[in-house]
Amino acid sequence: MLKLLEALTRQQKAMIVLVLDLGLLPAALFFALMLQNMPSSSLIIVGKMLPLMPYILLGTGGLSYWLGIPRVQLIAYERHAVGLTALVALFAALSAATLSAIFGPELPAGLFVVFGLIYLLTMVAARAFLLQVVLAVYRRARPRARVLIYGAGNTGTQLAQALKAHDGIDPVAFVDDNKSLQGLMLMGLPVYAPSRISEVVEVRRIKRVLLAMPSLSSPKQARIIHRLQNFGLEVQALPSFAQLIGEEALVEKLTPVAPQSFLSRDACDMPLQASAGSYAGRVVLVSGAGGSIGSELSRQLLACRPTKLVLYELSELALYTIHQELSQQLEGAGIELVPVLGSVTDPRQVRRVLERHKVQVVLHAAAYKHVPLVETNPLPGLANNVFGTQTLASAAAEFGVERFILVSSDKAVRPTNVMGASKRMAELIVQDLASRCDPSGDSSAGRTVFTMVRFGNVLGSSGSVIPLFQEQISRGGPVTVTDPQVKRYFMTIREAVQLVLQAGAEAKGGEVFVLDMGEPVSILQLARQVIEAAGYSLRDADHPEGDIAIEIIGLRPGEKMQEELTLSSELIRTAHPKILCAREAVLSEIEVAAFMRALRQAVAVGDEEGARQIILRWVEGYVQADRDRKTS
Repeated sequence: MLKLLEALTRQQKAMIVLVLDLGLLPAALFFALMLQNMPSSSLIIVGKMLPLMPYILLGTGGLSYWLGIPRVQLIAYERHAVGLTALVALFAALSAATLSAIFGPELPAGLFVVFGLIYLLTMVAARAFLLQVVLAVYRRARPRARVLIYGAGNTGTQLAQALKAHDGIDPVAFVDDNKSLQGLMLMGLPVYAPSRISEVVEVRRIKRVLLAMPSLSSPKQARIIHRLQNFGLEVQALPSFAQLIGEEALVEKLTPVAPQSFLSRDACDMPLQASAGSYAGRVVLVSGAGGSIGSELSRQLLACRPTKLVLYELSELALYTIHQELSQQLEGAGIELVPVLGSVTDPRQVRRVLERHKVQVVLHAAAYKHVPLVETNPLPGLANNVFGTQTLASAAAEFGVERFILVSSDKAVRPTNVMGASKRMAELIVQDLASRCDPSGDSSAGRTVFTMVRFGNVLGSSGSVIPLFQEQISRGGPVTVTDPQVKRYFMTIREAVQLVLQAGAEAKGGEVFVLDMGEPVSILQLARQVIEAAGYSLRDADHPEGDIAIEIIGLRPGEKMQEELTLSSELIRTAHPKILCAREAVLSEIEVAAFMRALRQAVAVGDEEGARQIILRWVEGYVQADRDRKTS
């Protein structure tokens, strides 16, 4: 049957419809006569009108064809086409009345009014019947997708009306949060409450849901979509009219907000001329060059005009990304860019790179820094952060590197997690090398200036709270905060790197530079700011209709309520107001060698508890985290 339908040309289909319309005309006349109280039989009267019928049929058929009614597709037969059909029915009634008055038989005028109405109704009904027949044929040949429409407002009802004429989609029901609509029938479809979705889906064998609530905010839509997907349903959201005409993007994205907008102070922005002399005309190596800090160090170092910049990175993708970015900026600049794929824990590769490229300045930013991940995987974290620092720093001293600058963290101060402890051990290694080094003469550690710069969180870095909050907002929330009392120090990546380069340039050897990061920022308040900056409202007990909620999930293993920047309260001011110098106790060469030997043995045999005991023995202020606490 489907092949037969598809084989018919458009002209042939129009002729079939026209013949059907003309066939309905005498039937409508006969039915109209039956409804009238006539003195003679209906068949006798129809017989008397047979000589007039060819003229009525010819005129009616000609008008219908001229108006294009037979050529209107059944699926597109709507108000305008019904109006034209009414015009044809009126013409048929007037023609029959006129010819009957002239040639007989004489009939009452009311008969032709009834005839015209019946003819109109039969033509419309015939088309509705034909449409259902054709759709049934297509359904049998091509099974339709059964869909549930979420939203029974204007958009949802219009969507249902459109889909009813679709040959591949079968709308079966509505779901709506509006209690006044639940239980009603709209467009011939029942309206259910969201609580009955699982029941409706199972009974009606639904696999897809169309979300027809374009006026709903993006987070609220995301929450509904997530809930529906939990039922194993495919969900598609209908765009708003503004999106369809191009006034809004079909895919909404968070509006980028400058990281300094979330600082509780003015961001520091200093020119690099003051520190550029320590890097200009030199070969500079940046470890972890593809990370957040390492990539920004590499960008800003280009402005200092080194002769060569060595990008040392373990991640292939991160190295490729930063190398491609910087290569486009260096055309004609006369600066050689060298990408090196490898680990700082590999002594042979580290020595080969330093020797081959005659490296003069090392900025060591490579580290595993995500607290929960390192807490769960302590041995790889210790190996990378501690052994990698020792390997790179020792090789720097051996090959006469001028400056070695360790990028450290506030989590190294009285740490409660393995990541912070590993950074503190890295600091102890660098402090030990600095104590044995005399930049002005010969020493066991050479002439290298060893120093370190310690600071807190940087806004916008990978794994930091703002990108996490923005990702959670894009999914509809909630935004997760560990504890309402948690506070952190924050800097922008740009200002942190500027100050690292400045501190590294001022270093004489052995300093622990601490960056002035202002007052600590409440993470709960920061979450509110990020939600509002994205254009959404906070949802809480006072505002249940808000867009995004904040969920308190509890401190993760190793997290503190508030970080510290120094082990002592004694800070020395430097030439730059934002750079301070901490006076802290150091371990002796023998003590550093002892904990390194013990740590290497623990890592070699995979002894996690032994490694934690070594940290407890040698890292000042370390307190083991409660590992039973949830890690999410």
